Amino acid sequence: MTDSPQIFHSGFISIVGRPNVGKSTLLNHLIGQKISITSRKAQTTRHRITGILTEEQTQFVFVDTPGFQTQYLNTLNKGLNRVVTSSLRDVNVVLFVIEARHFDERDRQVMNLLPTSIPVVLVINKVDNMEHKNELLPFIQDIAQERHFAAIVPVSAKQDKQLDTLLDAVRPFLPEGEKIYPEDEITDRNERFLAAEIVREKVFRFTGEELPYSVSVVIEQFKLEGKMRRIHAAILVDKDAHKAMLIGAKGEKLKEIGTQARLDMEKLFDGKVFLEVWVKVRSGWADSPQMLKSLGYE
Repeated sequence: MTDSPQIFHSGFISIVGRPNVGKSTLLNHLIGQKISITSRKAQTTRHRITGILTEEQTQFVFVDTPGFQTQYLNTLNKGLNRVVTSSLRDVNVVLFVIEARHFDERDRQVMNLLPTSIPVVLVINKVDNMEHKNELLPFIQDIAQERHFAAIVPVSAKQDKQLDTLLDAVRPFLPEGEKIYPEDEITDRNERFLAAEIVREKVFRFTGEELPYSVSVVIEQFKLEGKMRRIHAAILVDKDAHKAMLIGAKGEKLKEIGTQARLDMEKLFDGKVFLEVWVKVRSGWADSPQMLKSLGYE
């Protein structure tokens, strides 16, 4: 008598929430690799980014989305909100991410967008930041009154706490089916896209709140020479003052941005990278549909 083959499950899981609740950090830690950039600056993620985790009998396809923006609705942010709502179509599970002990009208607006026909798992992130852990249970009880959740899982994405529990909560909702992606893939995004995102992350990291949100990065050249990647990246800003801010005294800030971006690329791409970075002024790009389209924003 032979054992019957185990059934494979695979499906799509959308990660949604307001800005700065840790969606990208959660995605990166779930798949064990950094593919979605993170920063303390709100609205860091601007694209739908897919992260793939393949286990022996399950393939999880996570879709990270921009934080749903309820303020500053310029052309860019309106487009980002459309990315969020479109990501809720044709998924099997939604991870609704909030921050421990923080639930306000912004979270409620996102929650009200969530479909009732798809299981929603509430992910309470950043529990490591809670000074008094005994406040977690009352908080969970209060949020549970807001709507029906398929499961509620407190986690610390940054510290990899309770992520296995989260996967266990998602697994039963994924349908039977073959692998959607090859098992060695971790994202459907190409290296050119990932390179631009890494540079943009370093811009946010090294400028903090000094530089406005209206910054983008375009890869003007991406060549593979043997095992080395030669990459030319342009950072687009709105004003000359922003350009000077990014370059810094004697070019030191731009040099640091380039160095740290190159190191991250070499780790992700597993090979040497030659990176050159420039700063260019493109006034009003965040409100220009034509410019947004050329930069890959839908």
